[in-house]
Amino acid sequence: MTDALLTDITIFVLALLVGFEVISKVPATLHTPLMSAANSIHGIILVGAMLIAASANDALGYALAFVAAAFAAMNVVGGYVVTGRMLKMFRRRPAPVPAGQAGQAAQAGPTTQAAQAGQATPDGQVGQAGQPSQLGSGGTRS
Repeated sequence: MTDALLTDITIFVLALLVGFEVISKVPATLHTPLMSAANSIHGIILVGAMLIAASANDALGYALAFVAAAFAAMNVVGGYVVTGRMLKMFRRRPAPVPAGQAGQAAQAGPTTQAAQAGQATPDGQVGQAGQPSQLGSGGTRS
């Protein structure tokens, strides 16, 4: 075993221990947002895959470059997808329509809906917004 290999293995083991300690201290509620952001930042892995591809001289090198680029792309895209889903959780939801109003709007028909919106009805009359008006077949208000 050479000194360079021993140094590399030592750095790798120390990085594993430090990473484990840091991750184990993160509360579960923060773990997903932090990991999704970290995954999206890992675009540097794509640079490493490109460096492998540039220095490859045989089929094994090209295969490793392809696998590294595929995993790096999945990591980056997955980070953005998870981040988008997390941010979607914090958007305001539209106000629910009361059950009575939803059924009335569906049964009212285009004439009543146009009158409520202040638009011209098929009879040519204009209703006032906010004041429902039922127009009969003769154009009179009922």
